[in-house]
Amino acid sequence: MTVRNEQLQGIPGTTAGIFPAACPSRTVLDHVTSKWGVLVLLALSREPHRWGELRRGIEGISEKMLAQTLRTLEGDGFVHREVQAVIPPRVDYSLTARGRELTEHLLPLMGWIDDNAAEILAPRFD
Repeated sequence: MTVRNEQLQGIPGTTAGIFPAACPSRTVLDHVTSKWGVLVLLALSREPHRWGELRRGIEGISEKMLAQTLRTLEGDGFVHREVQAVIPPRVDYSLTARGRELTEHLLPLMGWIDDNAAEILAPRFD
């Protein structure tokens, strides 16, 4: 089935009925919807966490990926990194106002995924 450009007009992220390769929304979409990006954002949705708490709370994420994901989300303005001048050093991560707004949209999506994942994946294991 061929999708005509007219059918895509009005969908967010399209220009003249196409999803342009150079659209900034693609970069943000990649950052936000990466497996680790979503999980970090959701982990921070209730309260700030220290790096180690995030590492323990998101099973399977490597130290490198956690650091990279936090840097990316901080650069995009979703996560705030606060270094406290204490010994030993303490760094807390929290959501910015933009990050909280974003997680308001991610939480229902994650709820839907959680409700439907077993049924969606079940045919693969039959």
